Amino acid sequence: MDKVHELESNFNHGISIAERKNIIVTGVKKIESFDNEEFMMDTTLGFLVIKGSGLEIIKLDTYQGNVSIKGQVDSLSYMDKDMKKDKDNSFISKLFK
Repeated sequence: MDKVHELESNFNHGISIAERKNIIVTGVKKIESFDNEEFMMDTTLGFLVIKGSGLEIIKLDTYQGNVSIKGQVDSLSYMDKDMKKDKDNSFISKLFK
């Protein structure tokens, strides 16, 4: 288990965007969800949400934590882990507990 933690901590997080159409994200630990309008991924520096249109994965390297996405990028935002928990604990999910 220590080797997994050590490997994750060695990922450097970075974002490279070319002409709002190609984006490369490094330091990705896990892709939580994605569709053609939104990607949510867990990075070494928190949760990253990418919004746009026509988004699709071009390359995924899970060993090194690199993701390449193409499509029209409209916004990037980071969420703290607490914010993600709040989103998971939305009003609807509280109704069904």
